[in-house]
Amino acid sequence: MATSLQLQIQSDIRFVSSTLLRFFAPNNPLLPPPRAAAARRLPSRLSRVLAFSTTDDATKPIVRKEVSEKPPICTADELHYVSVSDSDWRLALWRYNPPPQAPMRNHPLLLLSGVGTNAIGYDLSHGSSFARYMSDQGFDTWILEVRGAGLSVRGSNMKEVERSAQAVSEQMEAVAESASDRVYSTEQQQADDVSGALSVSEDSPVMEEPTGLATVWDESKLVTKLTETFIRLSERLSGFLSDGQSKKMSAKLVDQMSKHLEDSQLSERFNEIKGKLLSLLETRQNSVIASQIRDLSQRLVNTIEEGQQSVSPQLFDLQERLFSTIEDFQKQLDLIVKYDWDFDHYLEEDVPAAMDYITAQTKPKDGKLLAIGHSMGGILLYARLSRCGFEGKESRLAAVVTLASSLDYTTSKSTLKLLLPLADPAQALNVPVVPLGALLSAAYPLSSSPPYVFSWLNSLISAEDMMHPELLKKLVLNNFCTIPAKLILQLTTAFREGGLSDRSGKFFYKDHLHKGNVPILAIAGDQDLICPPQAVEETANLLPENLVTYKVFGEPGGPHYAHYDLVGGRSAVEQVYPCIIEFLSRHDSTS
Repeated sequence: MATSLQLQIQSDIRFVSSTLLRFFAPNNPLLPPPRAAAARRLPSRLSRVLAFSTTDDATKPIVRKEVSEKPPICTADELHYVSVSDSDWRLALWRYNPPPQAPMRNHPLLLLSGVGTNAIGYDLSHGSSFARYMSDQGFDTWILEVRGAGLSVRGSNMKEVERSAQAVSEQMEAVAESASDRVYSTEQQQADDVSGALSVSEDSPVMEEPTGLATVWDESKLVTKLTETFIRLSERLSGFLSDGQSKKMSAKLVDQMSKHLEDSQLSERFNEIKGKLLSLLETRQNSVIASQIRDLSQRLVNTIEEGQQSVSPQLFDLQERLFSTIEDFQKQLDLIVKYDWDFDHYLEEDVPAAMDYITAQTKPKDGKLLAIGHSMGGILLYARLSRCGFEGKESRLAAVVTLASSLDYTTSKSTLKLLLPLADPAQALNVPVVPLGALLSAAYPLSSSPPYVFSWLNSLISAEDMMHPELLKKLVLNNFCTIPAKLILQLTTAFREGGLSDRSGKFFYKDHLHKGNVPILAIAGDQDLICPPQAVEETANLLPENLVTYKVFGEPGGPHYAHYDLVGGRSAVEQVYPCIIEFLSRHDSTS
């Protein structure tokens, strides 16, 4: 049975989502105009280089390209970019160089962040920077921003990458500057896209329009638009949609169109055409199928036209309504294609590309590196160890630290279970992305000031008095990104029997975790509501006893540690960081 807090959270999430979509709706007079990124140029805090990798193969020479300054939001010593095979993504790597007086280390250190977060969580300020602390202890420290996060951008050349990174940086800076007035989200345009996409819902009411003379009916354009949309669905959107999902989305579009008609006598003909269309979408695409889809689209339009003529007075601007319905539907399809990646893309492409690049740059004698993962970052490290153990391959990891991470949440009371409705593929198609950054930015003023409507958000992120208010504000406003539903769908398998699985649903990562030979320090926070200690311990128990160390931070009388306190909490510097340093130092040998 759901607790009162869980019910309140569920209610608040629904309220925030609907409010956000209305707030970010196009032409909302309450929304301030976007700030032009080109209107000002913020000075770079540091004048180190930005480098670019043109290969993912560590055995080949890596071409570096340097420019005069980093994007302002990047507080690392250097910003590097690494390309991903068969993709136009360029992944950002924030590098922190050890000072001359620091102890010598044998391995570089890779930091991996949680789902929908960027590098800022590891580097909130110079006085509260996990990444800077580790580099001051002698570790050549790198933070990977996976695709879709932070300064990772799409681009075919260095100028395009640099331009995109600067724009992202300035948008992120604008959020912090305007937070005290009205939240200006770094993902405003994405929220606009989502607003349009989510408006195509089975429960969306048909807007009442004044009646009058019908406009000229442009049948050919409507047929063409419908045909293009159904053909895209039949091609299954670059492999994202299964047969059943394509059918559900097509059925939803036809149902939305039928709502614009008031003559119920046409429903039987509509259903007949819909049934034929859905059966065609199960067939492999070819010219004959495309022709049939166009014919059925023509029949749909003819039926609509007949319905228009059968009512008096005729519906005002019916064609415009239908065009709007189709365009909103296409916008949803575009979001599905744009955010077309999941957990396995991170595991199989992003993390290996970053590891290849880092080892090529730092040249450790044994070719290995140390790694720390927070939340999903730790899950990625567990999954890599499991996959390598199963395949009998070298993981290239000398030692691993996981912070608030687990492969199986089935028995824990994690608040992430609130995301389980998205595990229904049909629901995910209604919500192709979750604009987490925009949602949290919109909710933050209501969580940090009276009447504290969303005060429960703070306890999910940080325990009471564990994070300076300004750092918590920066974390909420600048650390979170948009998350593909495809990624969430895979992560929700961690709440099912067997724990987290690969995208096929046949490989369960926890089943092969015991086959690894890498020492692991698994850390939990005593008041972590997202990844409770029980979930962390259950995964730790799957590892060989001689390789795993499990530790919970937090005392009955305080201090307490919530999800992000292990990285940015006030007491972490004195309690958590030294524990990690001691563990990594013991396993930094290259022998």
